[in-house]
Amino acid sequence: MKFVRISQAELVKIKELYEGVMSHACHGLFFREGSIFGAEIANEAMKDKGNYFKIVEMLIKNRGWADEISFKEHEVVVKGSIEITPSEIPTCHRLRGLIRQVYEVYYNTKVHCVEVECESTGKDKCVFKIEAI
Repeated sequence: MKFVRISQAELVKIKELYEGVMSHACHGLFFREGSIFGAEIANEAMKDKGNYFKIVEMLIKNRGWADEISFKEHEVVVKGSIEITPSEIPTCHRLRGLIRQVYEVYYNTKVHCVEVECESTGKDKCVFKIEAI
């Protein structure tokens, strides 16, 4: 499988481009993009379900989505998300979609994922809450 590298600055410019055209409506598109990335990561990790979340952590870090990430049953804590950019609202839309997809594949059920803390808003970490639907 081939991969392409995109810089954090390029992601910010893409975000600004879409927000300039669509305002905050584009955040849903970013979320859906993250779901696509998450499906690939989840499928790779499902090859060893006993180590699923350890493999997901490794893949997320190796692919540059985050510097640190830890999974709990209903919470994910992230430091150094690639999507961090100064903002008054959470900005990790792709990562939120990725995380949601990872949980849905593992638990084989729909979940809701919301970012309740974000480094972009001045917090020391990003925190995502996971709830079954």
